[in-house]
Amino acid sequence: MLNTLYVTTQGSYLSREGETVLVRHEGETKLRVPVHTLGGVVCFGQISCSPFLLGLCAERDVSVSFLTERGRFLARVQGPVSGNVLLRREQYHRSDDETASGRIAQAIVIAKISNCRSVLLRAARERPPDEATEALAEAAEHLARLLRKLEAPAPLDTCRGWEGDAARAYFAVFDHLITSQKEDFFFHGRSRRPPLDNMNALLSFLYTLLVHDASSALETVGLDPAVGYLHRDRPGRPGMALDLMEEFRPFLADRLALSLVNRQQVKGSGFQMTESGAILMDDDTRKEVLVAYQKRKQEEIQHPFLGESVSVGLLVHVQAQLMARHLRGDLDGYPPFFWK
Repeated sequence: MLNTLYVTTQGSYLSREGETVLVRHEGETKLRVPVHTLGGVVCFGQISCSPFLLGLCAERDVSVSFLTERGRFLARVQGPVSGNVLLRREQYHRSDDETASGRIAQAIVIAKISNCRSVLLRAARERPPDEATEALAEAAEHLARLLRKLEAPAPLDTCRGWEGDAARAYFAVFDHLITSQKEDFFFHGRSRRPPLDNMNALLSFLYTLLVHDASSALETVGLDPAVGYLHRDRPGRPGMALDLMEEFRPFLADRLALSLVNRQQVKGSGFQMTESGAILMDDDTRKEVLVAYQKRKQEEIQHPFLGESVSVGLLVHVQAQLMARHLRGDLDGYPPFFWK
């Protein structure tokens, strides 16, 4: 479940050789990977796959996703729907019930705001007192006030409103978290589809990887990635996957993006602006980010609910399983992921 094969070299061709995935480029075999070691394959840009490989991946529950070079999702190939139909029925039933949806959405929003606050507080502790430190502390206190409001049950739309308020407060001070390469990496507001600066391009790319992992985790436990609670149904949108990733945005994607920039593992020269104003990462930068993402997923962390050591890469799978257990009635509520 930790292993995802990312293919970024343009013109590559993926095929099957027995139980192995072959990656070829310009007639030369670059990589052989046993299919049983993979949880997913992600192809960026002009990458082709043989139908026989797609059939093998579908048979072995290995999802294959196709994205543009800059990481915008295009399509996903998977096998027949699996999992307990009763579990999916319950998922759909609760999605239609605004009160039930609100309870799950509220738990997700609480965890997201709490994790955003942890990012701000940790950054404030790690730097000398100045105006930026004060701004981070004020934003963290604003998030704390929102968390106190969320202690009591609230309607779904109210939870969404507070989540939006928290996101504005968090991103308003996000630029203070960038302490290196300020000429090339800055944050003046969230921009997407397309990202209009280097930092937004990096964040959007990591969010795309996180959505892929969340979708795979939900399918693994038999849930439908498209039907969520915080994110309502919209054609082509993986609502449940977006719900699941909210808890991990600050902990995994945001912190990794900041680490890559502040430690100068990525450079401004690795980003180019297109004629439309969109920002693209070059191949070397994309590979650097993917390697860092995979390494981060191999680290160990104490799961706050289970009380056991879990690799970061398995956290989203654990949360998907906890969501399924809640929907089956094994847990009274959904226990979201809190980062301390």
